[in-house]
Amino acid sequence: MREFLQPFDWLPPKGYANGVMTRGTQIYVGGQIGWNAQQQFESDDFILQTKQALHNILAVLQAAGAGPQHMVRMTWYVTNRDLYTSNLSKIGAVYREVMGKNFPAMSCVFVSALVEERALVEIEVTAVVSD
Repeated sequence: MREFLQPFDWLPPKGYANGVMTRGTQIYVGGQIGWNAQQQFESDDFILQTKQALHNILAVLQAAGAGPQHMVRMTWYVTNRDLYTSNLSKIGAVYREVMGKNFPAMSCVFVSALVEERALVEIEVTAVVSD
């Protein structure tokens, strides 16, 4: 069971949910960055790193028998605000390509750096598989 929380007098969000209420088995996906399964960066492009990070999240979810439809919370950590805001349409396209139209509650935090020097984005996810 998953219910999206939308106060009646609020405008609907675009590409995320204001809140999600659910019950079930919880899955916590640690921060995923834009490197491949061998922990190697194939690109320094923000969009390609974002796509790879999303694929990494998908792989972890699938290891738990889950998928994008089970995501309830997503937090993005981005090193360059302008790079993020100027690429919103490309980010949205890549997101939908990998995750479909599954939009959990989301936050985006701009940070000065990530632990891996080449990383431009890191994404955490919480997912819940209903009982």
